[in-house]
Amino acid sequence: MRVAVNVLGSAKEPRMQVHHEQILATLLRPGSVEVGLRRSEMTRFNYGAGEMILARRHVEEWVQAGEVHLLTFGISDNALMAACEGKAAEVELRGTAKLVNPRVGALVSAVNAERIAGFPSGRLFLDSVEQALAAALVESHATRPRTVPIYRGGLSPARLRNVTELVLEKIEDELSLDEMAESAGLSTAHFSQMFRKSTGESPHRFVLRLRVERAKEMLLRVENRVLDVAVACGFKTQQHFARVFRQLCGTSPTQYRQEFLR
Repeated sequence: MRVAVNVLGSAKEPRMQVHHEQILATLLRPGSVEVGLRRSEMTRFNYGAGEMILARRHVEEWVQAGEVHLLTFGISDNALMAACEGKAAEVELRGTAKLVNPRVGALVSAVNAERIAGFPSGRLFLDSVEQALAAALVESHATRPRTVPIYRGGLSPARLRNVTELVLEKIEDELSLDEMAESAGLSTAHFSQMFRKSTGESPHRFVLRLRVERAKEMLLRVENRVLDVAVACGFKTQQHFARVFRQLCGTSPTQYRQEFLR
């Protein structure tokens, strides 16, 4: 998923634009935008910080805006297709000037918090959020009916073992949802569904838990600095490592080590 901050400068004249990628945007501060299919018939929309826009694709529109600060999300066709399990030739969403969807809003807020922190969770976090955003938008704004597949059971022991071995092998590195799905021999969306049935948690949460388990082993060796442990277990910063460790263990890495020494 492509995430970017864009600033629409104050323009005296409207300009024509067309989106060929599916764009979701949220305003980082209040602003106003005029938009319309004809230059002579444009509507002004006033936005507060946090309000969302779901852009229309392949439609030529006239746009004029003051200084508007946007956080934009480019959602890939692969993610939209995966949300439909590939059962449609293409997926189109109904664009809306003001999108109200608590589920989408919560995901957008999570990515914005991740952006402010410097994206410490890495690619797998964004891959997982893109899948969740695509599923939520397809469910509520797809122009074509969606057939929801029903899965019985989860991953086979062999497939789950392959995924676990991949995670442990790449514990220090970036890991994508596509790589995990490929190791299980499944499509990305199918994998996410089956994985949760097998483990009771998302792939991203599973990876974090294995990284923390490895970190707990390393912390018991007092010669390992906490920063070195964080890097060796795939965390980009010591602060992110400490936050995840506390969430999963209820204590900080340093306190965990001190408890063991006592």
